[in-house]
Parts: sequence; structure tokens; C-alpha cells
Amino acid sequence: MAVKIRLSRHGKKDYAFYHIVVADSRSPRDGRFIEKIGTYNPNTNPASINLDCDKALKWLSYGAQPTDTCRAILSYKGVLLKKHLLGGVKKGAFTEEIAEQRLNEWLEAQDAKIQAKKDRLLQEKKDGKKEVIERETKVNEAKAAVVAKKRLDAAQKEAEAKAAAEAEFEIEDASPVEMPTVSEENKA
Repeated sequence: MAVKIRLSRHGKKDYAFYHIVVADSRSPRDGRFIEKIGTYNPNTNPASINLDCDKALKWLSYGAQPTDTCRAILSYKGVLLKKHLLGGVKKGAFTEEIAEQRLNEWLEAQDAKIQAKKDRLLQEKKDGKKEVIERETKVNEAKAAVVAKKRLDAAQKEAEAKAAAEAEFEIEDASPVEMPTVSEENKA
């Protein structure tokens, strides 16, 4: 029986979530499996990977073949490096303590890379928010300037209209209106 380490798709449409499983290569993708050894969520940044490294190493030593994506995941988590180092210990190239030391150094470097990426993404998110706020502030200032100009123009027009009305009223007051006089003859 050919055994594969592969992904089994779960989750809803356009939001995939995968289980990392050990399965017979003849079984369907989301069908029967031998053992679940982890999960993989590509929707987060960086992708969330929960993997039981000991189980994965055990299945690799039994001869299970990982798919391309699972090989990348196992490499990312250090399982393939651990298998390689254990092969060197078995051949007598170095001791088990040296192998553990090398693995721990690599894992620390990998964790530092992951943390640096998370920090960079967080900083980019903060910078993006600042940039959005600055753009919104500029737009609001431009709108406020337009509104202030419209109000100023309206106030000037109103003042001109008021001044014109007062001038017209003053002209009417300045020119005396001659009232017809009523003569005594017309009274009778």
C-alpha cells in the first residue's frame, strides 16, 4: 500500500482550511485517512500550521511520501531537517547532541524570521492606517476650504444685496415725493 502525507480540504467555499493527513494514495482527497497529523490554514498571514512533528517524522521514517505542498510544510516546520540529521547520526557523522543543537539553532532562526514577518506586517498595517488618516484629513481640509469659500461668497452676496437695498431705500428717502395738494375748490 502506497502511503502519502497530503492535505485534506475542509472549510467553506473560498475559505479553505486543510488537515494534514496520512492516507492511502488510492483513497479520495477528502476521504478515508489513516491518521491526522496536523492542520494548515492558508487564510492567515503568515499561514497557520499546527503539526505534530513526531508523528510526521515517524510516518516519513516508515516511507510515507509527502505531496509537494506537504513537503514544503514539513520543511518549513523542520521535520525534513530533523530526518536528515537523524540519518547523519545513524551513519555516525556526528552525535545526537550535535544534531539536536543544529536543529534548535535552525528552529530559533526560523522563529526569528516568522516573528520578523509578523512585526513587519503589523508595522505596515499601522503605517497604512496612518496614511489613510492623513489622506482623509487632506480631503476633509479641502472640503472645509470649499465650504468656507461658499459661505464667504454667500455672505458677500448677502452683504451686497443688503447694501443695495439700503442704498435704494436712501434714494427713496432723499427724493421728496410731491403730494398733490387738495384745493379748497375740490373739497366742495
